[in-house]
Amino acid sequence: MIDTHTHLYAEEFDEDRKETIQRAIEKGVTEFYLPAIDSESHEKMLQLEAEYPNQIFSMMGLHPCYVKPESWEKELEIVKNYLDQRTFPAIGEIGIDLYWDKTTLDIQVKAFEQQIDWAIEKDLPIVIHTRESFNETFEVLERKKHPKLRGIFHCFSGNLEQAKRAIDLNFVLGIGGVVTFKNGKIDQFLNEIPLDRIVLETDSPYLAPVPYRGKRNESSYLDLVAGKLVDIYKVDFSEIDRITTENAKKMFVHI
Repeated sequence: MIDTHTHLYAEEFDEDRKETIQRAIEKGVTEFYLPAIDSESHEKMLQLEAEYPNQIFSMMGLHPCYVKPESWEKELEIVKNYLDQRTFPAIGEIGIDLYWDKTTLDIQVKAFEQQIDWAIEKDLPIVIHTRESFNETFEVLERKKHPKLRGIFHCFSGNLEQAKRAIDLNFVLGIGGVVTFKNGKIDQFLNEIPLDRIVLETDSPYLAPVPYRGKRNESSYLDLVAGKLVDIYKVDFSEIDRITTENAKKMFVHI
């Protein structure tokens, strides 16, 4: 299995990071993809990648919640410098978040568009964070439509129509702990989405699946997400593992 979205460098893992990674490996997780947040966490993220060069891979980007009026342009310069220095498997996580702050929508859109332009220029996928902002996110993607524009709708929690729209725009859906929640709703229609348009993720330390909901999430719980997909798609665990792993390998640029 591949965890396409985990914040393993987060402080929540400072006490037991190695053990957490080992638990996941023992459960069959072979690769971990780390989304960038902002410049304050780059060093920790890249250091972790350097310690596990064949298993852990860093993305690069500016998270929409960290697009601040006083610093976003400087933050984007830092992102661009990294993108010019080396290859990353994806640009992410980027997008629009209107849950925490609606006042920064205009600069969130600018930062999103700029990073999409770099992704197209460098032929990299993007990993999208969208919270209470599907319409705004789709507007940007329609405006920026390009044969090279592709990626993952991380932590997909929309409806069937939004799922189909994302797929039509050449994106796959990142499915994590939400699929196990009683009120998550996506489990009700997910079987209408082809398995080749789905990748697994945890978003750890956030969004732990049932029965760990509300506790710290970790990559070893990825099998609980895959197990829920077994119920939804009525296929063997090995099939979920094989197809979602292939999907992730096809999506990310190998470094």
